[in-house]
Amino acid sequence: MNSIARKTALAGMLAALALIFSYVEVLIPFQPGLPGVKLGLANLVIVMALYRLNARYALLINFIRVLMAGLLFTGVFGFFYSLAGCLLSFAVMVLLRRSGRFSVIGVSMAGGVAHNIGQLMIAIATVSNLRLAAYYPVLLFSGLATGILIGLVSELVLRHLPAEGARI
Repeated sequence: MNSIARKTALAGMLAALALIFSYVEVLIPFQPGLPGVKLGLANLVIVMALYRLNARYALLINFIRVLMAGLLFTGVFGFFYSLAGCLLSFAVMVLLRRSGRFSVIGVSMAGGVAHNIGQLMIAIATVSNLRLAAYYPVLLFSGLATGILIGLVSELVLRHLPAEGARI
């Protein structure tokens, strides 16, 4: 099996795993009492794909996950909120990864914050009320905390996965 076929098959499996993590997150009774705050378990898969495949595959996995989760769990509004968050988060993570100046934890942390900013921007645009920006500090700290957690787990898992280009 050639490398492109192997990466495509792996991307399909990772998209399915990210969707499963999204579903598990829906089932987990994690409610810190703050609307919009969640763990971001699916981002674990995206960070690993970014480091072990490449940005194109990681983006494809992320988009498939957001689309399928929107169709299955969150509906149209949830899809658009998630899409905005995932695109901004992904762009930030790719730029930081390519800079070579940030660890996996730093990239994940910035991604968590950017995801929340993307969703907040959609919320502000949807209700045409800039006062929602007052919720930014809550989303900043929750994005930092969950980004660090996902980054730590990603770093641990990446240590045990084969390097890019190795036989998978």
